[in-house]
Amino acid sequence: MGNFWSWSKEPPPPMVLVPPLFDFPPLAARTRMLESPYNLLFGKLALRCLFDDYFEVAKHFSTKLLLKPTDDPHVDLTATVSGPLDSDAKETIIGNALFRLQSDIDDPHTFADLFVSSSDPILLMRACAYYPKYGLGAFGIVPVLQKKRSSSEDYGIIGLRYGSSNISLGATLMPYSLRDEFPKSAWLVSKIGRLTVGVQFDPKFEKKEDARYRNLKNWSYAIGYGLGTGSPLSPSFNFGLELAQNSQFIASFYQHVVVQRRVKNPLEDNEVVGITNYIDFGFELQTRIDDEKTSNNIHDSTFRVAASWQANKNILVKAKAGPLGSSFCLAFKSWWKPSFTFSMSAIRDRTVGKTSYGFSVCVDNVREASYQRADPNFVMLTPNKEHLAEGIHWKTGSRTLLQSNVDSGNFDGVPKELRPLGRIL
Repeated sequence: MGNFWSWSKEPPPPMVLVPPLFDFPPLAARTRMLESPYNLLFGKLALRCLFDDYFEVAKHFSTKLLLKPTDDPHVDLTATVSGPLDSDAKETIIGNALFRLQSDIDDPHTFADLFVSSSDPILLMRACAYYPKYGLGAFGIVPVLQKKRSSSEDYGIIGLRYGSSNISLGATLMPYSLRDEFPKSAWLVSKIGRLTVGVQFDPKFEKKEDARYRNLKNWSYAIGYGLGTGSPLSPSFNFGLELAQNSQFIASFYQHVVVQRRVKNPLEDNEVVGITNYIDFGFELQTRIDDEKTSNNIHDSTFRVAASWQANKNILVKAKAGPLGSSFCLAFKSWWKPSFTFSMSAIRDRTVGKTSYGFSVCVDNVREASYQRADPNFVMLTPNKEHLAEGIHWKTGSRTLLQSNVDSGNFDGVPKELRPLGRIL
């Protein structure tokens, strides 16, 4: 009898499904070295993804292809086609294509790409080089073919930047009008603990050199408070205040919540007892503070709120609302190679009292998910797809609380999709 029990198999330990995020890292993170960090930090990038991704324009469609060859992962191609659903509309269908060459597949900061479009600019070249050892970087944007060059910016922009984990500073300039408009823009952003502060000089008013610097409308200031490591398996919180162009006050907040719920799926194994969900909230308030407009109408002060819920690796639900309308989006993703995503949006316009629809299709093998299962503390224990979840207790109001490698900032054994976007501010 003792031999019988010794030969019997022990039941497998319980496991928790940890589905990959629909789009991580976001595509905007691949070109962030071409843009001022002032426009990406303070929760701005996360809010942009929450408010814009999968929300299609009313009565419009879009298709996107993100493909890279299996023989050479250093290059990839992104092609988009978008336009109106109504054949009688005056708008035309627009097609774009972006060919990208990246020297290091794990480092998106050094790259070169070619952008072609059926609209202006027809051909655009961009390149960026960053040296982590010194924290120095340089980039350039050159419109090669353009129907009409009406400003100095249409002849090209170059930029220099310095970045570390606590500070980022840089400037852009236009060689064609170096004497009259120097610099085109400049920024300084610093992080002290959980606090991030930044200032940006973007001269859109006054042409004379002295007046450009004295005009407060050319300056913007922001301060933000943030929690979290930047990994999608770790909860995060961002709150920001911004004074833009001395005329607009913007308050925003974004929160990424990681929760676990019980699951009873007949298609899963018996040892699968739970699933991890991702819930995101975002709020943004904009109000004018200058005296140029005395009326307090909806255009002087407005707000918007949005939320998303990823129930599993295949389904994402999003909704957003504001004074002028609201939108609802349902997206379905199939994790084939390449992955296939279909989304449908319903847009309610309160000004005319009508509801319209839009849809999009996306095929992607540039961002590949490599994680599916983990323990309750979101630690990737082994490089394969079956990660044991020992010691989980499904009781009301009770949850295992242990310090994890993700919380401590140790991402050495974590797939690159789960790591923070980078150590560069």
